[in-house]
Amino acid sequence: MTKKEKPNGLTRRELLATAGAATAAMTMGIRPAFATDTLKVGFISPRTGPLAGFGETDGYVLEVVRKALANGIDIAGKTYAVEILDQDTQSDPSRAGQLAKDLINNQAIDLMLVVSTPETINPVADACEAAGVPCLSTVMPWEAWYFGRGAKPGEPSPFKWTYHFGFGVGEFHKTYVSQWKLIETNRKVGVMYPNDADGNAIRANLAPLLQKDGFTIVDPGAYETGTTDFSSQIALFKQEGVEIINTFPIPPDFATFWRQAAQQGLHRQVKIVQVAKTGLFPSGVEALGNLGIKLGSAAYWHKAFPYKSSVAGVSGTELADGYEAASGKQWTQQLGATLSLFDAGFDALKKTPDPKSKEAVAKSLSTLNTVTIAGKVDFTSGPVPNVSPGPIIGTQWVKAAEGAKFPLDYVVTENATDPNVPVGATLLSYNG
Repeated sequence: MTKKEKPNGLTRRELLATAGAATAAMTMGIRPAFATDTLKVGFISPRTGPLAGFGETDGYVLEVVRKALANGIDIAGKTYAVEILDQDTQSDPSRAGQLAKDLINNQAIDLMLVVSTPETINPVADACEAAGVPCLSTVMPWEAWYFGRGAKPGEPSPFKWTYHFGFGVGEFHKTYVSQWKLIETNRKVGVMYPNDADGNAIRANLAPLLQKDGFTIVDPGAYETGTTDFSSQIALFKQEGVEIINTFPIPPDFATFWRQAAQQGLHRQVKIVQVAKTGLFPSGVEALGNLGIKLGSAAYWHKAFPYKSSVAGVSGTELADGYEAASGKQWTQQLGATLSLFDAGFDALKKTPDPKSKEAVAKSLSTLNTVTIAGKVDFTSGPVPNVSPGPIIGTQWVKAAEGAKFPLDYVVTENATDPNVPVGATLLSYNG
């Protein structure tokens, strides 16, 4: 070895030249080849405010995902560190849009993930579409996402950057017909559809399908979120003799409506109370006391789903048990739904030749065909571009067995939209 050589085989001059080039690269914002690039993923959900039930389990899911990705991910032979930047909308649509713009403009995220309800998802998706940032979302009817943001039936998709997976009106229709056939009724359905993106999409698309199947729809008209007096709707339902109630309210509105329905005697007349967007989580149902027992619901995820998380490697039961052990609270269907968003999002990143290219990530989303803890996600065969439909499973809240850890049990009563999910119980009449 000469005086000028180093043990690594480089001369002192070569070593200094290499160091200088690396310093220059860092100054220009270019990471040298031996450094690990970081993928920044935004995650927006409602963790406080009226929609807080949807975000209650998100902290735990984020812990699971961050632990699974602590050593980064390998993409196209390169290791990337992962930084997940999570934000709480406080259930405010305006704040949701502002948070999205901050993550896009000030944090330079590579991918946006957003979950739960049009009030959260649509403002975020719109911000991403305008800025040219790939965005993936779940947990709202896809029609309210697609048509609610300006797409027109029969016309090409106006969206290049935003993608959504999960249930739609077709799945609700299939599930409700399957569920409602389990109990004999007069097939009169009193509907409570709010004047919002969900309610308007459901009224326009679901109600006509149910009518074609022989159900009589009794619709008192759209109501405004935050309504405090539902006496006129209740009077109409009593007068028409409805035996099925179907509603898509936010949780506080359903609690108000159903307590007033009980005070005015409607609850004694109905045999099925099928609730969506609320009645999804045990805390909200428990708050209704005995009025919550035997409420019909629907699950976009249940711990009985027979799939594993591709990110975390856990089964549904393992995810639910882990949450209960960590929090002391009962598992909710949002656990698997939120985790499925990370499953699908990171699978799209892994299948991208260059995950730092927003165009490449968007293209990967458009061709994504994978299986998450909540089931299949396939953007190659959707009913419209940018959408992959997903299951919604008929469920019911029943009184838990004596000695159970929690007062209510959440059981699967039908599986028309995903026969792989095992049915675990028989639907009970609300007044049975």
